Amino acid sequence: MEYDVLIIGAGPAGYTASIYASRYGLKNIVIGATLGGYVTQSHKICNYPSEKEVSGTDLMQKFYDHAASFGAEIVNDNVVEVKKDGDLFVVKTGGNKEFFGKSIVLAIGTKPRKLNVKNEDELLGKGISYCFTCDGFFFREKVVAVVGSGNSAHTASIFLARIAKKVYQIVRGNELKGEVELIEEVKNNPKIQIVYGTNVVEALGEGKVEKLKLDAELEGSDELSVDGLFIEIGAEPSIGILKDFKLEVDDNGFVKVNADQSTSATGIWAAGDITTGSNGLRQIVTACSEGAIAATSISKSLRSKL
Repeated sequence: MEYDVLIIGAGPAGYTASIYASRYGLKNIVIGATLGGYVTQSHKICNYPSEKEVSGTDLMQKFYDHAASFGAEIVNDNVVEVKKDGDLFVVKTGGNKEFFGKSIVLAIGTKPRKLNVKNEDELLGKGISYCFTCDGFFFREKVVAVVGSGNSAHTASIFLARIAKKVYQIVRGNELKGEVELIEEVKNNPKIQIVYGTNVVEALGEGKVEKLKLDAELEGSDELSVDGLFIEIGAEPSIGILKDFKLEVDDNGFVKVNADQSTSATGIWAAGDITTGSNGLRQIVTACSEGAIAATSISKSLRSKL
């Protein structure tokens, strides 16, 4: 089956692109390994217009329902390859499916940045996690650590404090960054202890996380006993699936886009956290904006060829 638009990524940018594409009468499909994307990790969102307070999961369910109501196909699968076959793009998934389309909206967002410490890979899923909403439940009444100084780390600490017995938030510098409201909530939570000027250098444990080796002493020791480590130090783009198209990126790997969200590759538009657009703000509302612009631009491009 041939589509007008293949949308890779099922987060705010992807769903919004689908909604606008459908409104323009463009046959589209949304393909995403995680329906809702990274937003589903947010336990509380307070800055999306019309929603005074909503969980990321609930908000993305509304996006999903909206896109589906306009007739979009939504496929829960990971994209493993994108290539060109004549005038059409071919998207292959891990589920051995192929989808053909005239254009692409790349809205895959970013992936969590690794801490790159000893035993990080070995203990991943055995106490080390990049997703507090996915794995927080397993640490009820246990002691955990969160690494990071920004909004994602604050959100993780607050969420985990509701489940765990104690939360250490380990900060490399000497201050917390991000939204004032979140910072105050972290500082005022009696179950959260902020550890400034410290780095985790190694995860220790036999088959599971038992301790963290630090580069500074805490309470007389450079080892901290914990049951879990949540790494929240930001995210980075990953566009390996489009390596054949040689998309132009900035020094940090984010896809360069024009005002109409087009990229350096003809027929490929990009939207959301993966782009250099929106002055680097990377919020839900800007992802939506870029998704809408991308779909509108594709509509104009396709109709100009009729």
